[in-house]
Amino acid sequence: MDDLVNLTARSRDAMATVVEGALTWLATSGLQIVLILIGAWVAMLVSRKLLNRVHKTIAGKHGDIERVKRADTLTGILGTVLWMLLFLAAGMMVLKEIGVDIAPILAVAGLGGLAIGFGAQNLVRDVITGFFLLAEDQIRVGDIIEAGGKSGEVMSLGLRTVRMRALDGTLHIIPNGNITTVSNMTKDYGYALANVGVAYREDTDQVFKVIEEVGADLRSDAEYGPSITDDMELHGITTFGDSAVVIRCRMKTQPGDQWHVLREFNRRLKKRFDALDIEIPFPHMTLYAGQTKQGDTPALPLSLDKAA
Repeated sequence: MDDLVNLTARSRDAMATVVEGALTWLATSGLQIVLILIGAWVAMLVSRKLLNRVHKTIAGKHGDIERVKRADTLTGILGTVLWMLLFLAAGMMVLKEIGVDIAPILAVAGLGGLAIGFGAQNLVRDVITGFFLLAEDQIRVGDIIEAGGKSGEVMSLGLRTVRMRALDGTLHIIPNGNITTVSNMTKDYGYALANVGVAYREDTDQVFKVIEEVGADLRSDAEYGPSITDDMELHGITTFGDSAVVIRCRMKTQPGDQWHVLREFNRRLKKRFDALDIEIPFPHMTLYAGQTKQGDTPALPLSLDKAA
């Protein structure tokens, strides 16, 4: 009977010790862990609201599909990175509170990250470059660009690659890390740039007038006019070529419309030149026999092959 009493007393003492230890832990480390988890949860809520605001800013108010897609991609990446950092930070703090030495874990994680970094340098470079391509809105789906030594229409834009379709139908897939320079030919607006060559015998003032008339007619056209946003700019004579005087002009157009406007301008200008007998020369060579000191021009010596 005394043994039973002693066992019961020892059990009560052990239970009291456990409860006291638990209360002590809850009042110290346990409370710290609860506060850490609450802080992480609050940080996630705040980051989610900030990401929603960023998404609305990038997407704009007009609901452009491409802007929305870009906003989804960017906020998704930012959200994943933020939540991973919060999870890792909260996990490390919790492990420290429960008495786990996190120094070896951090060392192993650092070595693992270093090894992965060496093995995936190109992938990391592609992702970082793709992120900035999206964030800075350098290119969008549907743009005509030149990048990575290739040119074509952008079909898709991701964090790792850009896919663009060339004029002949070839699909180019370019890793973002290989893109050092982007030439966007359909950003905001375009120019239909023409270099018109006429013969040296032509009156350039008359040619200027004809070019301006063709440009004005094209802008007033019901089909092509909406693509042209400004009057013809006549830059004047830019080059004295081997067989032509080159005159430069251009028309400001909607993005992507410059090529079909230029093709129609060339067609109309050729017809107008034909009607006015203005020569568009082809490459040729003029033979000059020279002059004597007295100013006489000798006959050009020509001979026929008797065998012919």
